Amino acid sequence: MTLTRIGHKGADALVPGNTVASFVKAVEVGVDLIEFDVLWLDDGRPESPTDERSPLVVAHDWQAAAANPRLTLDDALAAFTRAPLEKVAINLDVKLPGREDELVEAVRRHGLLDRTTVSTMELSTIGRIGELEPAIERGWTVPRVTRDWTAKPWLRPAVLAGVTAMRRRLPGDVGRRLPELGVQSVWAFQGVVTPRLVETTSAAGVALNVWTVDTAEGIARFREMGVSGVCSNDPRLLQPGGPPA
Repeated sequence: MTLTRIGHKGADALVPGNTVASFVKAVEVGVDLIEFDVLWLDDGRPESPTDERSPLVVAHDWQAAAANPRLTLDDALAAFTRAPLEKVAINLDVKLPGREDELVEAVRRHGLLDRTTVSTMELSTIGRIGELEPAIERGWTVPRVTRDWTAKPWLRPAVLAGVTAMRRRLPGDVGRRLPELGVQSVWAFQGVVTPRLVETTSAAGVALNVWTVDTAEGIARFREMGVSGVCSNDPRLLQPGGPPA
């Protein structure tokens, strides 16, 4: 099976991610799919009047959005209609629920329905996107986390114990939920991916994409395990020969 090469935020290890420059770098290196993050800001809450909301932006979280010039979703999608981004597929990783109608309308407006998928931890978003536009394939991101706990050394023992438990129960949980969710893919954190999870998603006819893998050894292991795709900050690692010397 051919492995789908997924650039995380574009090519975040090479050029700061969630930017058009990073998307372009990912295409230069060679990817099949570019994943980037979409969220609304504090002044763009869904309960605010439509004409008073700030636009949807491309950023992992509010802190990242504040630290960089903001790339709006509209401008990002427009970039994918022009060279050199006009052929690569994209995945919108939706971080916050509630503005799915605007996201779908933007994808339609830029003529990207046939090249766009959506992934999210938000079950309400999965359902709403399916109602609004069945042509957009949807992915369920697991596990549900709100921050990178592995970045805190003092929490790592507890995190490791939690991941170990999740590795055991996740295949069963996924197998039970997939029929009701109606998704076409599962996006799973690399620490919870096991051969059983691969078997579960394969039996359900659902793709399994692994995030975020930044070592050649890890990518080789997941390729051998039979996952559908691997998401990496350094897409050079996803090439058949690996990164250049």
